[in-house]
Amino acid sequence: MSLLPVAFDDVVAAHARIRGLVHRTPVVTSRLLDEATGLSVHLKCENLQRTGSFKFRGASHAVSRLSQEERERGVVTHSSGNHAQALALAARLQGVPATVVMPETASRVKRAATEGYGARVVTCRPTLEARTETTQRVIDETGAVLVHPYDDPRIIAGQGTAALELLEEVPELDVVLAPVGGGGLLSGTSLVAAENDVAVVGCEPLGADDAYRSLTSGDRIETHTPDTIADGLLTTLGEVPFRILSALDVPIVRVDDDEILRAMRFVWERTKLLIEPSSAVPVAALLEKKVELEGKNVGLILSGGNVEVHGFFSGLEQS
Repeated sequence: MSLLPVAFDDVVAAHARIRGLVHRTPVVTSRLLDEATGLSVHLKCENLQRTGSFKFRGASHAVSRLSQEERERGVVTHSSGNHAQALALAARLQGVPATVVMPETASRVKRAATEGYGARVVTCRPTLEARTETTQRVIDETGAVLVHPYDDPRIIAGQGTAALELLEEVPELDVVLAPVGGGGLLSGTSLVAAENDVAVVGCEPLGADDAYRSLTSGDRIETHTPDTIADGLLTTLGEVPFRILSALDVPIVRVDDDEILRAMRFVWERTKLLIEPSSAVPVAALLEKKVELEGKNVGLILSGGNVEVHGFFSGLEQS
């Protein structure tokens, strides 16, 4: 573990740096969820974090690590989702200019939110090549510092602070579950859990299971075509998270979209917490008993709550 690009001590240091910027989100329990799973479940509510997701932790930490010269140049990222909004606000609060490259197909709501938090939005065609080329053009023109959504040690250390807070509040946990897309949250969580002798399980949509396939085979899948309702988990597992998760031997379980929808509905109706599909992925893993955890104390990170509610009503009615 000492050879990994991020260590537990980095997460502890990140927590100290971003204290006062991020919310210490609540940990809640649900009798109905415990009864449905046969577990004692503790929900870390990052859906109540600033900008509505855990992404604000990593973005705040990455911006806080900039030198004065880098701060003057500003930051840039490519994202059409939670990282876009998180970096926009984190940069504004710390007095740093921010540019976000977003595909033309990004929702108007997400673009408006990103601009509302103070970022300049530059659009591009909805392809990986166009996103990369446009981001590089911004860097060439402005000298802005790239803050990658997940493949960045600063981001990973910041994301790990959610698990750090969870284990400070509930130290008797046996296992922590977290969703995995690019892998920033899961790798940060795994570093904290390993230091505290707590197991970790990553949870992934079946239609976007590149992390499962990468970690099972030992070779990182660099491109794939995901298809899942959990739009926050469409990204391919990053190189740095892959190294961390491989070294820590973190298992991944998969759930399908019907299971994700049922879990999201369960949380909405039974706990009154508004979560997005990505947050529902580890809940689905518990409800569908994808992992043998009978009688365990389980921590679960609800990663975000940014969802366009009207778009899910028909799907929920059919689930």
